Amino acid sequence: MLNSLSFRNVFFLDIETVSQKPDLDELDAEFQQLWDIKSGYFRKEEQSASDVYSRAAIYAEFGKIICISIGRIVEDEQGMKFRLKSFYGDDEKVILTDFANLLNKQKNTTILCAHNGKEFDFPYLSRRMLIHGIELPEILNNAGKRPWETNFLDTMELWKFGDYKNYTSLRLLAAVFNIPTPKDDIDGSMVGSVYWDDHDIERIRTYCEKDVITVAQILLKFKGKPLLDLDSVERV
Repeated sequence: MLNSLSFRNVFFLDIETVSQKPDLDELDAEFQQLWDIKSGYFRKEEQSASDVYSRAAIYAEFGKIICISIGRIVEDEQGMKFRLKSFYGDDEKVILTDFANLLNKQKNTTILCAHNGKEFDFPYLSRRMLIHGIELPEILNNAGKRPWETNFLDTMELWKFGDYKNYTSLRLLAAVFNIPTPKDDIDGSMVGSVYWDDHDIERIRTYCEKDVITVAQILLKFKGKPLLDLDSVERV
């Protein structure tokens, strides 16, 4: 598949998510009870549902998307460039609607590529769109499709080579391939506090875009291609 893959068909993607509310006690009573049940499967005996509420961000039923960043490799006579666009803010429905409108304009050959995208980004996007009553773009509407019939590419899955025992983080894979990445001032575990405590959405956007660039660099490595020059990145 990778040998015949054309980069002009690939959208590299990453999302950032947070919990629905800054604190558990701000949820209505039903969702507080539902989180208590959900978190009971993974929290330690000495922990309360409130203690682990920050983990609500990773569940589409209890979290929300605050940033979607996408990128595309463009090759012309001047070389290879990378174009970035982000949808971000406080209104998740607006973010998802704008992103869905962009996907609806793409050809049926477009491929979405993310790290751990099949387990997280793609289903999370689809679930949150349905919750907001947004019609799924065809590329996300994989109901009834076999795995090889979807237009999804997952760099973590590619790295597994059929081995399903281990999770390999984007950061680790970048280090393995000696991919230069900017020294981030935040990591994924800090997104919730940066959003709810500082409300620094621009900082989160920057972090999300850096991950998109890294996903693209990893796929270039998989194909034996030279890495992107970070000076070639254009934000649109």
